[in-house]
Amino acid sequence: MSDLHERRVERRDGRGGTDLTANPFRADRDRIVASPFFARLGGVTQVVSASGSGLLHNRLTHSLKVAQIGRAIAERLTADPDHAALIDRLGGCDPDVVEAAALAHDLGHPPFGHLGEQVLDRLARHRFGLPDGFEGNAQSFRIITTTDTRGPSAAGLDLTAAVRAATLKYPWTRLSHPDPHPRDLPDPPRGAAQPPEGPGTGSSKFSAYVTELDDLRQARAVFDDLVPPWQQTVEASVMDNADDIAYAIHDLEDFHRIGVLQHAPVSAELGQWEADRAEFARLDDAELASGRRPGQSLERLRRRLHARDSWVVDDEAFAAAVSRVRAELVDDLLSMPFDGSVAAEQAFGRFSSGWTARLVAGVHVVADPPTRSGHVLLGPRQWHEVQVLKFVHRRFVLLRPDLALHQRGQARLLTTLVEALDQWLGDRYEADRLPRRLHDLVELARVEYDWLAAEHPRALVGATGEGPEGQAGVLALARGRAVIDFAASLADGQAATLLEALSGRTGQFWSDAFVL
Repeated sequence: MSDLHERRVERRDGRGGTDLTANPFRADRDRIVASPFFARLGGVTQVVSASGSGLLHNRLTHSLKVAQIGRAIAERLTADPDHAALIDRLGGCDPDVVEAAALAHDLGHPPFGHLGEQVLDRLARHRFGLPDGFEGNAQSFRIITTTDTRGPSAAGLDLTAAVRAATLKYPWTRLSHPDPHPRDLPDPPRGAAQPPEGPGTGSSKFSAYVTELDDLRQARAVFDDLVPPWQQTVEASVMDNADDIAYAIHDLEDFHRIGVLQHAPVSAELGQWEADRAEFARLDDAELASGRRPGQSLERLRRRLHARDSWVVDDEAFAAAVSRVRAELVDDLLSMPFDGSVAAEQAFGRFSSGWTARLVAGVHVVADPPTRSGHVLLGPRQWHEVQVLKFVHRRFVLLRPDLALHQRGQARLLTTLVEALDQWLGDRYEADRLPRRLHDLVELARVEYDWLAAEHPRALVGATGEGPEGQAGVLALARGRAVIDFAASLADGQAATLLEALSGRTGQFWSDAFVL
């Protein structure tokens, strides 16, 4: 067994455990699937709440499809002799590692999907003063290394270094690691830049909190001499591409199935841009921003891609992608309303399988990628097609006013729930009657923040340059992290029902499996 392989299979505490397979990476996959955090994803929103209908993807079905696509990409790449030597030089690409990472990648998604992620980040930073706030990817890493209790040491799942590294889509912390931080690169990696609306707050995406920094370092140590510290491993890059492919295809299917994605407006947007692309290109930015003519939103996308991804964007490839999406999504799939018939289901099957196979076939490995990409990336044609598919989803689903109305209600619910949990935690008369899980999370976070305050006090300094004041400040951080961990571990329905109980608006006995 090579030294690299031994380091890739190294576990966090070295104890292993009793598993159904001798293959360490398959054992990791089995541990993730057996986790209650994985099971709860069936009740967590992908884009909008499925309400038990079975018609829409949730985070569980999405994760399963990412795992399926990721494994297909990994198997294809490792079977290609043109890629074999380069993949080995970069640290390897085991299909079992990719599958395990894909199954784990959304474990940290809170109730109500990305909307819940934004709400918890705002509360974590502004209400509780947590310097690294909340991020779904970092929460996933915290679960597999710290807060899940199914591992042999009752701290995380004790996964191999390769699988932990493969879950790190954004292998940096929000503010401090690595040094220099990737947000300061001339062309930062995707997700590393600060959000325009939040200067000084650190990276918009990151995969580890400071509490898990040692776990990040240990997992990535295997790859220290193989890829830069801010660069994804090959297996993480495969998982990331699989996530993009699943998102681009399956969410569009969902919203056509329930009648939200309509043929006429999508057809008008894409068709008008194709017909008048030269005219749109001549408009200045102010004219483009102020108009609502079909085609203008797509032109704005083309210009954003030039500004953000000049390393790959090409106008002719963009036009070809618009043409293909219009022909295969608009003129084929969307041309007939979904009616549940055999023909309609077959149309879904053709669209899904055809596009998945096409995009998977376009994935390849490069030795020297741009900083905006990992070593594994889509070919230029497929990359442009994914951008157009994601545009359709954003423009005609995510920006709908009725979805915004629904999400504002969810944001208020989650905010009120966090405030109620914080008040309960601060009630000294109720200290002995806290949910046991919440109490345990406070104790866990207190140990973590005590250690950081003593050994790495700079890690607790936020974007304002201020850290916690004394033991009381450290305890306040621990309580805040515990409340965020607790709220993030709930499914959509659990969050709503728990708030009903805390608000006194229900007679239902509250111990209905609220706690993981």
